[in-house]
Amino acid sequence: MTQAERRAFLIEYLLSERGERINIPADEYNQKRLLRSLFNIRMPRETSEDFLRIQDEYLQEENRRKGITDIADLQPVQDDIYLWQGDITTLKCGAIVNAANSQMLGCFQPCHGCIDNAIHTFSGIQLRRDCNEIMLRQGFNEPTGQAKITPAYNLPCQYVIHTVGPIVSGRLTEKDCELLKSCYLSCLKLAEENGVESIAFCCISTGVFGFPQREAARIAVDTVKVYKTQTGSSIKVIFNVFKNEDLFIYRELLANEQQI
Repeated sequence: MTQAERRAFLIEYLLSERGERINIPADEYNQKRLLRSLFNIRMPRETSEDFLRIQDEYLQEENRRKGITDIADLQPVQDDIYLWQGDITTLKCGAIVNAANSQMLGCFQPCHGCIDNAIHTFSGIQLRRDCNEIMLRQGFNEPTGQAKITPAYNLPCQYVIHTVGPIVSGRLTEKDCELLKSCYLSCLKLAEENGVESIAFCCISTGVFGFPQREAARIAVDTVKVYKTQTGSSIKVIFNVFKNEDLFIYRELLANEQQI
């Protein structure tokens, strides 16, 4: 099957699950938006082997076309610490970190621009199913500062580590800072417990969660450095940024660290 044929199959299947019939757009761009929307709003449930096979073929090809960046091709800015700007879903490394919400089921808003939406979209519907099973076993929402690990399915990384960062409304507090630090520590510990050799951190809690970018970056860098020093860990850490402003902040912080 071609990508267009796979996309058409997936759209028709997901619409039939919902008992809906709509006019499918003729152009590729809007077909992709429709498919992503259907992925985003789909509740965790079983599906056919045919659907999973065609979905996996489709997503792996889409991810390949976006371009995959292998950690082996990156240069560290310090020993085992990297800074990389780009789409975290295209990173080939041990694990990427997802800035999740407390339900841990991904973003249900169609085509939303958050990292949670992107990771769940391009990993595949299996990811929401796995997260749902974890949460059903747990029996309560994920506490802020903790983390869970799942396979990455169709992403080039091996695992996704999901963590819930603090939401800052108003003045930044000491508790907010401690909870953000806990996110990084929880992810690092969980990664090493599962034999993960490299981990890519997004800018947890910034953006819509309201944590000031510079302070969040300082906590991220300090926490990783102290963890590696105290534990003797050899885990490779990528600080992944998307915005230019975050890139400049991390460059400055890491340059200052090198001078100390």
